[in-house]
Amino acid sequence: MAQINENYLKLQAGYLFPEIGRRVAAYQKNHPEAKIIRMGIGDVIKPLVPSVIKAFHEGVDEMSKTESFRGYGPEQGYDFLRNAIVEHDYQTRGVNLHSDEIFISDGSKCDSGNILEIFGPDNKVAIQDPAYPVYVDSTVMGGRTGNIQDNGFYQGIRYMPCTATNQFMPEIPTGKVDIIFLCYPNNPTGTTASKDELKKWVEYALKNKAIILFDAAYEAFISEKDVPHSIYEIEGARKVAIEFRSFSKTAGFTGTRCAFTVVPKELMGYTSEGKAYSVHALWYRRQTTKFNQVSYPVQKAAAAIYTPEGRKETREIIEYYMENARIMRESFTELGFEVFGGINAPYVWINSGTGMKSWDLFDKILDEAHVVGTPGSGFGPSGEGYFRFSAFASRENVLEAMNRIRNLSL
Repeated sequence: MAQINENYLKLQAGYLFPEIGRRVAAYQKNHPEAKIIRMGIGDVIKPLVPSVIKAFHEGVDEMSKTESFRGYGPEQGYDFLRNAIVEHDYQTRGVNLHSDEIFISDGSKCDSGNILEIFGPDNKVAIQDPAYPVYVDSTVMGGRTGNIQDNGFYQGIRYMPCTATNQFMPEIPTGKVDIIFLCYPNNPTGTTASKDELKKWVEYALKNKAIILFDAAYEAFISEKDVPHSIYEIEGARKVAIEFRSFSKTAGFTGTRCAFTVVPKELMGYTSEGKAYSVHALWYRRQTTKFNQVSYPVQKAAAAIYTPEGRKETREIIEYYMENARIMRESFTELGFEVFGGINAPYVWINSGTGMKSWDLFDKILDEAHVVGTPGSGFGPSGEGYFRFSAFASRENVLEAMNRIRNLSL
């Protein structure tokens, strides 16, 4: 008898974004005349920039010739991409990393979910709430929780509520936790953490021999100068943090798939007997066993982001999305909503102030305005009453969506 992993049975309903797609598809089927504007799922709409496309074509052409064809690539990624990442993403900010501490992958979603494989099942996991659903779901799948409770929380997870009351910055745990998920700029709230705030987390992790899993997928959208782009800008973070980065939103690689994870060599985990062991070595072993790397043409295309032309072109795309965010932020503010985000992240997080449940607001906006957003409760219980809108849309659709929402009766 083949037994299943019964931890999967603990998962509530379906994954958030397919559920949104299901509801929208059902509505569209019943209302084929409706012109729906989708601003829920954070998928980009702008094509890959010319520099990236040029490099992509060059990579494909190389694969067509015997003298330049490439088969299996190095499991950590090609040196040309890892060196470019170290130089442009870290050294320019005073962060010293080595290229072999960079692991190229096909997405930060994959890495942030898979990373728990190298940690023991008895670790106490702390997660921001609301949060990107992968953090919670992968913790459940790995058998680190009990069942979900009536309040929406899983037994065994240390939830860290993030609301307007604490400026969406979770409090440092009073007890001991072992693994901490942090995401800044934050998805879904769009808020950021200062260096002083991140310093407190690094100090906690150093004191408790904990590890911070830091999702920095949206760092390229930071516009304010005093906001850190990497947790490694904090002294001591190399000893306690793993960082996830992505080219998906930065450069439109949602369909092309390329990202990277940083695992410093001095980062240590511990055996049940308290013996220190290299986390870098464990992740390297996991990747060489289970992952065969991102294709050469995709990595060549990703490296083009770091050329002068590539940086200029991708920056223009980011500024386009952030102008969308500005329009949404100002529009919702004028309408009397409590508004967060939209300054250093491509998401606007709103509270209608009506006490309406998130999924009820989803249905109302879809039905009356034909606009799709993301219900805050889909990111966790503390997101109830909030709603997320994505800036990844055309300018025309953003303006039209704001006009439609102005006519809602809330």
